[in-house]
Amino acid sequence: MISKLCNKIFQDAINDYHLHNNIDQPIHNTYKISTIEHLLYLKCWIDTVQWHMEDVVRNPEINPVEGLHWKRRIDASNQERTDVVEYIDSYFLEEFKDIVPSATAKINSESPAWVIDRLSILALKVYHMGEESQRSDASEEHKQNCTVKLNILLNQQTDLSASLDDLMADIKSGAKYMKVYKQMKMYNDPSLNPVLYNPK
Repeated sequence: MISKLCNKIFQDAINDYHLHNNIDQPIHNTYKISTIEHLLYLKCWIDTVQWHMEDVVRNPEINPVEGLHWKRRIDASNQERTDVVEYIDSYFLEEFKDIVPSATAKINSESPAWVIDRLSILALKVYHMGEESQRSDASEEHKQNCTVKLNILLNQQTDLSASLDDLMADIKSGAKYMKVYKQMKMYNDPSLNPVLYNPK
């Protein structure tokens, strides 16, 4: 099942990042390029790095110039993340290109890759909430509250994993069909952002 593969690779990517816990450490993606495994690892690595950039930029004492620097890095990371999601959808479009949808086939509100995107973020939430639930310097109340939240996240992860597997099965059987949309992000494009093309 695709969800089992996703969750394993996401956990591996998160664990690999936290061996050094350094935003600028190079990625070491051992999966062969053009495989779904390579894309899944890359996706979660980008998410993990961006998670920590988001932590840094929320420091209330951050220098404004440094804060702007991190905001721009986060914008670039968001674009990279979106590109990888679209690569994943392209992979599945190719995989399912010979499937003939049934006459009653329906479209899903999310493509497989955007469900996978949510699953990657959930893996990060589970990891970090798990850390918070075991912090030696935190109060018992904090740890108990985080344990409750962790259990909710784990339940969400189970449900979303099942939903992804159901979607993939429906596409393979022709009960649903894939239709993907480009995200058309505008803020990074100097020809589409009014502040960039019309600075006055």
